[in-house]
Amino acid sequence: MTKHNLEKSRTISVGTSFLGGLAAGALAIAIAVIIRSFLGGIFIPELASQTLFSLTPGQFESQAVQNFGPLAKYSAFSVAIIINFILYGIFAWLVTRIQNGFPWKGFVGRAILASLVAYVILLVIAISLVAITEARTHTETTSITRVIVALVLPQIVFGFTLSLFYAKIKLPTKKPALEKTVESKTEIDYSRRVYSRRVFLRAAISAAIALPILYLGLDRLFLQQETQVPSSATSQILFRQSRTRPPSFEDPILTPLLDSEVTPTYLFYRIDINPIVPEVDSSSWTLTLKGQVNNPFSITYEEIKAMPVIEEYATLQCVSNKIGGDLISTALWKGVRLKDLLSRAQLKPGAKYIAFRCYDGYDVGIPLERGLLEGTILAYDMNLAPLTAEHGYPVRAIVPGLYGMMNPKWITEIEIVDDVYEGYWQRNGWTNDAREATHSFIAIPGQAPIRDRFRNLDLMNITVVPGQRLPVAGVAFAGDRGISKVEVSTDGGITWKSASIKQPLSNYTWVLWTTGFTPSAGSGNYKIVVRATDKTGKVQTAEVRPPFPNGNTGYHIINV
Repeated sequence: MTKHNLEKSRTISVGTSFLGGLAAGALAIAIAVIIRSFLGGIFIPELASQTLFSLTPGQFESQAVQNFGPLAKYSAFSVAIIINFILYGIFAWLVTRIQNGFPWKGFVGRAILASLVAYVILLVIAISLVAITEARTHTETTSITRVIVALVLPQIVFGFTLSLFYAKIKLPTKKPALEKTVESKTEIDYSRRVYSRRVFLRAAISAAIALPILYLGLDRLFLQQETQVPSSATSQILFRQSRTRPPSFEDPILTPLLDSEVTPTYLFYRIDINPIVPEVDSSSWTLTLKGQVNNPFSITYEEIKAMPVIEEYATLQCVSNKIGGDLISTALWKGVRLKDLLSRAQLKPGAKYIAFRCYDGYDVGIPLERGLLEGTILAYDMNLAPLTAEHGYPVRAIVPGLYGMMNPKWITEIEIVDDVYEGYWQRNGWTNDAREATHSFIAIPGQAPIRDRFRNLDLMNITVVPGQRLPVAGVAFAGDRGISKVEVSTDGGITWKSASIKQPLSNYTWVLWTTGFTPSAGSGNYKIVVRATDKTGKVQTAEVRPPFPNGNTGYHIINV
């Protein structure tokens, strides 16, 4: 076979080069994940999903959260990883198209070319993603230097791995049986197929090495850092409130509600803007307070913990929560009053809003008067333990009366501004008022998602027996207004009767309520409806309204 035909036989098909790129890309992505996990580098799929979320209109985001919950952002992240793989396949195809015009030949030349192609294109993509996200979030999320440095090693690995697939492959000397002519097209095609198969074999070996590394790296990124609050700690929290069952809550079926009136940390809901939970080093973390103040300052984690302490129970609910949904939880928070920090900063006349900026790129603003309330705190403990990474370690805000999106996590900066401040979700169309509507949910009986916030509730065997009393119970919440009355109907809202209410843990928490009824034989289905009245005397509205943009309203109804 002549040199010309030898080179022709080594020409790789589009499919083979693409698959080789996928395999080499798998190793590059695995290295990128390791760098992201252990050195805090950047990860392109993470940047892409973060940018996508920042650009998603609030109405679509609301639907995604309602339908998929936290899985929505993980789905976007998974798609971004798949696209990253496809890009590496395209890079390999580009290399095979342009390598003849590249001045450096051979193994090293091909490796350098592949590395440069991948690096330049991904650098442009990464910088564009960072720029778009920072423009949308009004915060600096990633430095360009960090992007430039973090992309180097993975692309070098990609380039040299891809080049290795094509290096020193011996072609078979045996001629195919169909043709004996050295110059025959059949022999060239035969050699090309053998060459491609051997390239593919090397790629498969590389992928077999890369994929476990990629899996372990992603597993570490998504490692559940939640630690279940020890039962003794949970018991200690509830022991502070009562040593006996409250009146009307004697039925053993109601035990899960009482036991999880304070939501265990591992069951506490969370909705974030990014798929990967930030890990903040509290030893180097500082909180900066600036803006319309006479005394701007920065404070460390230990300095905050040395300030006068406040503990309070507070319920948080996501503005995207649906009727009967599980995006609501209650915890015992410990921290410092925000107004103490504001007093130290010495507010200037004209100060109007408090803008929080966070480590993950999130930002939100609350009215100044909200920040000056006794109940508004910067928390560093949750349920008698330091905040977990998922819930905002080292410091997050608790702002009673406002939906969860106004209670930012991983706070790094507080700026006092002289105008209304619209944050991350507000720029996507969500309300900037965010005051909690009045809600009441039925946890017993039925299968409403709210049941997921109560341990062991799914283990309760609740059967409907004619002539036997059936307990009905759940929670009601009206932000910082409190609940004065809960009413339940078993005939679809024609008649109502008052339920018994347990004394709430604080003015900022949900209340547990219970009642019951005795179904009669042959009476068919019962339509159970609940409504609540807040302490201002306002009855929960029956108007059904979707979560976007102000939070949902309407009665929770189940059929028994």
